[in-house]
Amino acid sequence: MQQPLDSVWTRQPRASKSSPTLSRGQIVRAALELLDAEGLDALSMRRLGARLGAGATSLYWHVAHKDEVLELVMDEVYGEVPLPDPETVGWQDAAVRFAYGLREALFKHPWAIPLISTRPSIGPNAMRLSTRMAAVFEQAGFTGMSLDYASSALLSYVLGAIAPEIAWRTTIDRSGLSSEELAAAMHQTVRQAARDHPELLERYERYTGHDVDVTRAISFDFGLTCLLDGMKVRLEQDAPATPEARRTRRT
Repeated sequence: MQQPLDSVWTRQPRASKSSPTLSRGQIVRAALELLDAEGLDALSMRRLGARLGAGATSLYWHVAHKDEVLELVMDEVYGEVPLPDPETVGWQDAAVRFAYGLREALFKHPWAIPLISTRPSIGPNAMRLSTRMAAVFEQAGFTGMSLDYASSALLSYVLGAIAPEIAWRTTIDRSGLSSEELAAAMHQTVRQAARDHPELLERYERYTGHDVDVTRAISFDFGLTCLLDGMKVRLEQDAPATPEARRTRRT
């Protein structure tokens, strides 16, 4: 029989004999601080232990290896996403709140994006969020596997939409320029590169003087609205047609 994947969530943490004051919660908080400050490449058991004033051996009483630390911090990120109640606000508003909540959480923790698709999301916060989002799309009218397809579509949209935003912010931080200064520099580059494509250049020129962050926020909202409107249309098309509806379609 196939053995289950090893996960920090499938075993109970042990009390540390060598450092009884060190807890899993302390490890998670320190790891989050390190990741937020320096990114994924900076995380190691040695550096984490140094940040906590404890040896790596002490950490191993609570986590088996770095991958378990990443599982723990990912669930902390999921815990920052609001849990909308579709019974209170309706399924579309609940989906919007989830999307914006995840967007903000990932802006705070940009290192988490590559982990979402490479680490099992089976921690308590992730499970609660998944259960609530299933309830959101069930209220909308999705059933069976379509519930998962709808949740996956929303998650994929958020991740795909904010990845360029996070890349932009990272580029700004590394360049030492302001958002406006970097946009102006890129504008000059695009003018040269697109000189043989006047129609593309004309479209690009429309953004001159616009706040980049505001433009990206409007773009995010536009795409999210289109996605949810498309889901609503899909539900209407899949709904059993009444005799009156069938007559209307034929005419």
